[in-house]
Amino acid sequence: MAASAGILMYRQTSSGLEVLLVHPGGPFWRNKDEGAWSIPKGKMDEGEDAAVAARREFLEETGCVLSGPLEPLGDIRQRGGKRVTAFAVEGDLDVDAIVSNTFEIEWPPKGRKMLSFPEIDRAAWFDLPTAHVKILQSQRTLLDRLVAHTAVSAP
Repeated sequence: MAASAGILMYRQTSSGLEVLLVHPGGPFWRNKDEGAWSIPKGKMDEGEDAAVAARREFLEETGCVLSGPLEPLGDIRQRGGKRVTAFAVEGDLDVDAIVSNTFEIEWPPKGRKMLSFPEIDRAAWFDLPTAHVKILQSQRTLLDRLVAHTAVSAP
């Protein structure tokens, strides 16, 4: 079964905890919003360390190099059965400065024309109630784990 690794970036603001989510690029996701957003994540190579993969995928999807320790959030299973190993990191970045890598697909299907799309077409900071609506249903658990983690690590 395929495995992925990803990072849930968070920040504390005057109005509370916010999380960074990304919206997948490409024509399939163009008109989807609620339940379509995700943490920046991607495929983990066979035998690859999950934290190394998570940092690489964060860079590929956002163009941002992460510094600072990663905090394990554990594994989840997505609807298709893919296992995602997730980490949290406290940070802040300008969502308007994000630059994603691209992928090619035949579009329209059977159209015999390959088109290039960004892997993510946008990113945004969301408060937790909004993030629960926006994020993929299978990843909602990560938000709950982050809340538990930040409550434990608070001074």
